[in-house]
Amino acid sequence: MKIKLLSAFALALVLASSCAQKDDQAAKIQALEDKIAQLETSNTAVTPVNAQSATTADPSSLGEFQFPEMEYDFGTINEGQVIEHIFNFTNNGQSPLVISNITASCGCTSPEWTKTPVNPGEKGFVKVVFNSTAKSGAQAPTVTIQANTNPTVTRLRMKGSVTPKLAGAAAPAGPLKK
Repeated sequence: MKIKLLSAFALALVLASSCAQKDDQAAKIQALEDKIAQLETSNTAVTPVNAQSATTADPSSLGEFQFPEMEYDFGTINEGQVIEHIFNFTNNGQSPLVISNITASCGCTSPEWTKTPVNPGEKGFVKVVFNSTAKSGAQAPTVTIQANTNPTVTRLRMKGSVTPKLAGAAAPAGPLKK
């Protein structure tokens, strides 16, 4: 009786701590993203000693992203699934919008995008592919876009949860004895 009671208590403790870890992990991810966003939007910059003075770009010479959504929630998926999502945008600026580079937050995420200039009023896309192999728990892959916009950096995010594969479900490693 005592053993069953202790086993049930231990199981409840493990489950409660894993839920708390997921909540804690999600809170840490959100805090880091908030800090990155704050750094990206702050106008404080360190000017090197040998830098020449620069003038602020004329807004009429910039493109402007208009995304209907900047975050995509893919929900809960099984480990190994590949999620693709296309973030469409319109250039609401006064001149052609040019994406100079897009970087992913990790190797599990790969971006594709409109490579040609997007004229004012026209549409473009950023396709994000997330591979959940070897990932588990809360995930929040991001892509960072560098373009001739103000601000020059824009971030798109996918989020969701990955259910890990069962350890016993994997194929046996090495040769099998008969």
